[in-house]
Amino acid sequence: MILILSSNTDRNSADYRQLMAYLSGLRDIAVRVHEERGAEQSLTEIYLIGDTMSLDVKDMQSLPCVERVVRVSEEFRILGRHKDDLRPQHFDYNGIRFGQDTFHVFAGLCAVDNAGHVEAMLKALRDQGQVCTRMGAYKPRTSPYAFQGHGKNCLPYVFDLAGKYGIKVIAMEITHESHLDEIRAALQQTGNPTGVMLQIGTRNTQNFELLKIVGRQKEFPVLLKRGFGITLDESLNAAEYLASEGNRKVVFGLRGMKTNMGDPHRNFVDFAHVPVVKRLTRMPVCIDPSHSVGIRSAAPDGVLDLMHVTAQGVMAGANMVLVDFHPAPLQALVDGPQALLLKELPHFLEDVQIAREAYLQRVALAQRYAQ
Repeated sequence: MILILSSNTDRNSADYRQLMAYLSGLRDIAVRVHEERGAEQSLTEIYLIGDTMSLDVKDMQSLPCVERVVRVSEEFRILGRHKDDLRPQHFDYNGIRFGQDTFHVFAGLCAVDNAGHVEAMLKALRDQGQVCTRMGAYKPRTSPYAFQGHGKNCLPYVFDLAGKYGIKVIAMEITHESHLDEIRAALQQTGNPTGVMLQIGTRNTQNFELLKIVGRQKEFPVLLKRGFGITLDESLNAAEYLASEGNRKVVFGLRGMKTNMGDPHRNFVDFAHVPVVKRLTRMPVCIDPSHSVGIRSAAPDGVLDLMHVTAQGVMAGANMVLVDFHPAPLQALVDGPQALLLKELPHFLEDVQIAREAYLQRVALAQRYAQ
């Protein structure tokens, strides 16, 4: 059960103390408080965990400070959709809104290799009116001998250049809790010119200790990629780990499943799960066509497989696209064969926009026939 308190509830007030005293007396029920502070108001939610079926919704709603009560009916207690749940389905970060009705493209380098390539990428994005990107500083690799990223050494010039070219949010994978401190330090060193969305990669989807640590910080939103060898349910529960520790600014990423049934693509494309995730949860959904397809092959119609797959996900309602580009793919230190060229960026963005408009038309059509 979730108790949603009135906006700007004072946690030092007598009413709040009375409420918490009552809740602490409930048997076999744990109480967890979550506070979200915005620019103009704060929102406090109280999660009651345990045997809450005996609690009457009307009785709980009559308690001091309580504005609304949501009885949790699904396994995903915090991020899931529940009956009569009117909580916001979006979050704002560094001037950008992320939700199930928004759309953003995060085109960029899978792995940062040098400042020149970073600048060329960010300039191309700026010229196309884009304010989001992906930049890999920390790269978990299958082989211990493969390039694993420049780490903290590249962060200052990445953040400086992002500020120079008006980039608001950088999606950046982390693999260890120490990377949080390194990112914070580099942002502070460069004067906070941009924002960072922490990315939990597919190999760490069930690294539960990392999920807890990332969930406890609230300054950075999180992009959690689906585990490539586990079920959708297991991956959604990994997202719940983040939220249960306090960070509900979570985007769920689909990046393909590891199986040879997807051959010749790198992974089996799973973008049919876009509407499923949106139905089960309130999370925005991201698709990663680059790691799903993994090659630059084109169909006889002249359209790259990667663009076809992207359109499939966007037309299914994806809210974010994470895609690899590189100024010189042959020089890329990671995943060069799947990277698109900078000269292909205008084509890609226009193609994606066509798919997005088709999705919105499909939604309008469904709503018209539902009347």
